Amino acid sequence: MHEPRTRLSDDLDHVLRHTTGLWDALRGQRVYLTGGTGFFGSWLLESFCWANRVLALEAEAIVLTRDPEAFHRKAPHLAADAGVRLVVGDVRTFDVAAWRAQLPGPPRDVGFVIHAATDASAALLAEQPLVMVDTVVQGTRATLALARSLGARRFLLTSSGAVYGRQPGSLTHVPESYAGAPDSASAGAAYGEGKRLAETLCACFHHAYGLEATIARCFAFVGPYLPLDSHFAIGNFIRDAARGGAIRVGGDGTPYRSYLYASDLAIWLWTILVRGASVRPYNVGSAHDLTIAQLAGEVSRALDVDAPVQVAATPTPGAEPHRYVPDVTRAATELGLREHVPLGVGIRKTARWYHPVSGT
Repeated sequence: MHEPRTRLSDDLDHVLRHTTGLWDALRGQRVYLTGGTGFFGSWLLESFCWANRVLALEAEAIVLTRDPEAFHRKAPHLAADAGVRLVVGDVRTFDVAAWRAQLPGPPRDVGFVIHAATDASAALLAEQPLVMVDTVVQGTRATLALARSLGARRFLLTSSGAVYGRQPGSLTHVPESYAGAPDSASAGAAYGEGKRLAETLCACFHHAYGLEATIARCFAFVGPYLPLDSHFAIGNFIRDAARGGAIRVGGDGTPYRSYLYASDLAIWLWTILVRGASVRPYNVGSAHDLTIAQLAGEVSRALDVDAPVQVAATPTPGAEPHRYVPDVTRAATELGLREHVPLGVGIRKTARWYHPVSGT
């Protein structure tokens, strides 16, 4: 199903073009990454390996995984890359002792740590919120402690727009200064509250030990490696279009979302890691919002399948729309980040990666 790395070459070259000069900071460095098999981790590894080879960085990515065989099955080209080394462990408990057992020798030569391990599964949140919050909070604390022990220069936490709680319908784009929060008395807030505490842990380690911890508050995305059979609306719509027939919207189609393409996401994450201010969160996502119903139509047009859109529920007259859309002014003004790949192009790229013969 997945394409060889060469099918991503245009996207990976795109990442390099818009991160000029940034990779010098990683030259000869070790990068420790959690969450290497997830959507974020896959793109971070793809772009790291590409830059490592093209720019002759002589860097190494050490990737934590619970299941090396599963990693090899999902991304054999990454597992076999000369610049990638897998270590086995649980993100909640992996520490210097486990590091030494698998990587003998002085563990002080790690320049950067990226903590991208979080299961954002809606099913896990609904069925096992304790597991969700433990993974987020304990995993972040263990990774921060490891970063400190290894003498890492910089740390990146992939946080979430879920830290803001429900975005008011009157607030079209939520800025980092928004003081909203999830409902802490609800088990459904486990993910958002966990990410809030993860950010606080970053602040504590920065305050106590001077660790340069950066924070990326990530919203919604599209691109290769995005699951097409999960709770991500855009992935489900691409799946429906590929199968033929109608594109099905499960709700009333009125919530607003925005989607940043994966290669742009990689640009933003690497930039925040290397150049972002410590414990100053940056929203990561697209500012170009549209409703879920409009998104279904956009998928149909982008893939040229003329698929009808079926909306399950009738909108409630006068109801305040639900929004999940970032204000990305801070990232733009402070780090020069912007969206390069239009949504329609991103949809087509994603579909063609999963279905290269038909193109949809």
